[in-house]
Amino acid sequence: MSTLTAVEKQLQAEPERRGYAWTIAIILSVLMFWSVSELSLALDQRGMVIAKNIFSGLLNPDLAFLFDVTNQGVMYLLLETLAIAFLGTIIGAILAVPLAFLSASNIVPKPVSALTRLLLIFVRTIPSLVYGLMLIRVTGPGPFAGVLTIGITSIGMLAKLYVDAIEDLDTKVLESMTSMGCTTFEKIRFGILPQLMSVFLSVMIYRFDMNMREASILGLVGAGGIGAPLIFAMQGYRWPQVGSILIGLVALILIIEFISNKLRSKLVNG
Repeated sequence: MSTLTAVEKQLQAEPERRGYAWTIAIILSVLMFWSVSELSLALDQRGMVIAKNIFSGLLNPDLAFLFDVTNQGVMYLLLETLAIAFLGTIIGAILAVPLAFLSASNIVPKPVSALTRLLLIFVRTIPSLVYGLMLIRVTGPGPFAGVLTIGITSIGMLAKLYVDAIEDLDTKVLESMTSMGCTTFEKIRFGILPQLMSVFLSVMIYRFDMNMREASILGLVGAGGIGAPLIFAMQGYRWPQVGSILIGLVALILIIEFISNKLRSKLVNG
């Protein structure tokens, strides 16, 4: 009974937060109404016809185009998109490691950490399509521009998540190894890498899953992959080809997401 009374007293002593809650609710309501007022919810009649044609293309895909294994077919384009996402993820994952260590406040001095974090924020701010448009001017259109774009856009997110893992390191292990007279290489090899490797791989697989979607969009600006044939097919009103491309892309992304989820669960759970 005394315990119940103490809980009731604690609840009664808790400060009232109704004013705070009402303020947040009013601000959110105002922002929501302002956002809705800026949107035009009217549907274009021509747009409805195009939506119907896309749906018709999904139901009646061009099977010859879907299973074409030449460099003009869906299979080859999907393979190219997969290669762009994979190579870009590898490049981004490798470049993100030193930047992550330079961003970790428990590894380097705080001024160095702050400057590196500012650089990573700048890298994350620029959209992937903008990177793609800039790199196409440098390397020319093609898959190489897509690989570089995916690599650069992956650095920001991967480094940020790497930093979280580095700052959660168990420093007692390193202190024990130092007292045992271990070298720096031994501390990195046996003290740091075993703690970080599974997290780094899990994050990298997650980013690869995202990069598959990015790579399919980059084709719209000429950075290789399946995006360019998709937009050309839509502009030419070739809806069966549009349906074939979308079916192949969705199937590939679902397969990759299933495999990546399995791998990540195994890495996280050991």
